Amino acid sequence: MNTAHIVGRVGQNPELRYFESGRVLAKFSIAVNRNSRSDQPNWFAIELWGKTAEVAGNYVRKGSTVGISGSLKLDEWTDPNTGEVRSRPVIKGRRLELLGSKPADSDSDNSSTSNPNDF
Repeated sequence: MNTAHIVGRVGQNPELRYFESGRVLAKFSIAVNRNSRSDQPNWFAIELWGKTAEVAGNYVRKGSTVGISGSLKLDEWTDPNTGEVRSRPVIKGRRLELLGSKPADSDSDNSSTSNPNDF
């Protein structure tokens, strides 16, 4: 079973990529607090696809609190400088939950009939 559920604060605005196939990818990271306030947070790379990625691009901003449900994958690549194989865990999100209030830099006039939490 490969399931991940985390809640944290977004580290930067999502980076969106549009592919010729019509697919959309959103990438960003979130910080998840550890048990003690004095500890540094854990940072997780997040990948969202399709409508969920579009919702992230429209509503997720740096500092906002989100919940992510998905699966863990391992990205691997070869470092061009050293030739070493490197890797990092990435959470491939299937569900995005917008938690807390709307970010202050959002358009208050931008109303929508659909609930972004439904994606």
